[in-house]
Amino acid sequence: MSTKSRILVLGGARSGKSRFAREWCETRHEENGQKTFIATCPPLDDEMKERISLHQSERGEGWETVEEYFHLGETLRKKELEQGVVLVDCLTLWLANLMTLEKEKSGFKDEIESFKRAVEDFSRPLAMVSSEVGLGLVPADPLGRIFRDWQGKVNQEIARIADEVFLVTAGIPLKLK
Repeated sequence: MSTKSRILVLGGARSGKSRFAREWCETRHEENGQKTFIATCPPLDDEMKERISLHQSERGEGWETVEEYFHLGETLRKKELEQGVVLVDCLTLWLANLMTLEKEKSGFKDEIESFKRAVEDFSRPLAMVSSEVGLGLVPADPLGRIFRDWQGKVNQEIARIADEVFLVTAGIPLKLK
């Protein structure tokens, strides 16, 4: 099953978006193909380490985990050479990592473009998870507003090139595209 299929799964915190994306990948898993989980969340504190451990146990056996906090485009291009499905979770934490690391906006813009091109070229099943941050209150501080605006831009760009887009709320997926 090497059919090109790219989905974007959006939702709020604890909405069930990661579970939906994981199940989508498992239904597209080839007999001899790899299931790859690209994790974007660095384990910075005990609480986050606990969340990461929970996610790993929910995935179960048969998943290769690749930790990539910044260079998703490059990592996705490397995975193109292998068989199987890929799940990127999540674009929101990845963008936060980029904006924290890159003091100049051009640095993270380049990484976003690199990832977008890699997604466009990817020829196997690919699921991407991202938070929908545009439904809440306007952030009180400038950095929060800049992040929200960039997250909206990233979601729009990836949604445009995805074959399907889902919004997950309370564990229920709604197909948008």
